[in-house]
Amino acid sequence: MSDLGFIEKLLDGAEVEWKPLGDLEDSSLIKLGRGSVISKNDLANTPGEFPVYSSSASDRGEFGRYGNFMFDDERLTWSIDGGGRFFYRSPHKYSVTNVCGWLSVLEPGNLSTRYLYHYLSSAWANKVFDYTKKAHPSVIRNEYSIPIPYPKEPEKSLAIQGEIVRILDSFTELTAELTAELELRKKQYNHYRDQLLTSEVAGLEWKSLDEIGGFIRGKRFTKADYRPQGIGAIHYGEIYTHYGVFAYETLSKVRSDMAASLRFAETNDVIIAGVSETVEDVGKAVAWLGEEPVAIHDDSYAFRHTMNPKFIAYAMQIDAFHDQKGKYVSRGKIKRLLIDGMKNVKLPIPFPDDPEKSLAEQARIVAILDKFDTLTTSLSEGLPREIELRQQQYEYYRDLLLSFPKPAEAVEA
Repeated sequence: MSDLGFIEKLLDGAEVEWKPLGDLEDSSLIKLGRGSVISKNDLANTPGEFPVYSSSASDRGEFGRYGNFMFDDERLTWSIDGGGRFFYRSPHKYSVTNVCGWLSVLEPGNLSTRYLYHYLSSAWANKVFDYTKKAHPSVIRNEYSIPIPYPKEPEKSLAIQGEIVRILDSFTELTAELTAELELRKKQYNHYRDQLLTSEVAGLEWKSLDEIGGFIRGKRFTKADYRPQGIGAIHYGEIYTHYGVFAYETLSKVRSDMAASLRFAETNDVIIAGVSETVEDVGKAVAWLGEEPVAIHDDSYAFRHTMNPKFIAYAMQIDAFHDQKGKYVSRGKIKRLLIDGMKNVKLPIPFPDDPEKSLAEQARIVAILDKFDTLTTSLSEGLPREIELRQQQYEYYRDLLLSFPKPAEAVEA
């Protein structure tokens, strides 16, 4: 950031020296290294309670649990394949796989691990370093530099580092609390929904999808076919990233002249994602309640039936559905529903031999779940928004607090 006023006040004229990580290691202040090979077979053969961290898109990057551990202290870890995101590992017993680098502070009286974490996170977010390169420890030793205030006075240096960490940690702690609250509300809702659909439905019987309806596969369209105006369309990826239990309008539209080559979901069909990167997301369903047919992608399916569409969409969220669905998902890098198997998945259906009575009970259940979903969504919309604002606030102050003048800037001043 160009405004250095905040950090200048904190430094109060102190010298700042930019130290390559390699120099810090040569001075025995830190140690850089790489994790060890730990395979899924290793986890299976040596089960245990200790987490193993690896390269992952998930927030914490946990690969599995193991019977042995490599470390029990605080360290930073990151993927060596590029991407550059850093993780802070608090003191506990854990391991790191060979696709990750690690950094350990050997002299905590001179350098704060949390300070390094916040600075490197800021540098990653602001593309200070070239993260297209592989971030092997041998590479970052010479390419990553850290600003050290009062380099010749460790006590003063650590005090400034500690003040920066204190301020930034206050934001991350609040974000963590809000995130935990959001997760709790989701668990409460999921428990109530499953209980209602599997234990409190009158005249309940479990029926296979093949017994209550049929699948229609969509036809291919691409992002190049999207238009501001045209035919309403639902892409499989939008089902688990944008839509909730039901929808009246589409996020996307495709070219009108494509109509003859497309396949459509009709009003009251339930549209199911046939492809995803995770087993959890594949099979996500949304009830289409719009007045017009909607084009669906060839990696999705319209489930056509004579039931309450929202009841089906809710039932396709319960644990029992996911447990069955998992048997019919191909487990390659991209997860795909094997639709011939999916026909065997069963849903809880009230009074299946009495359509009128069944629809009345479905409507009763949907009305209850709609109210609860509205309440949960209202609370959830507020919490994610608050989390986002706190994250933005953290990033703003992180960049402000860590905008140390570079040597060239100091000379120009």
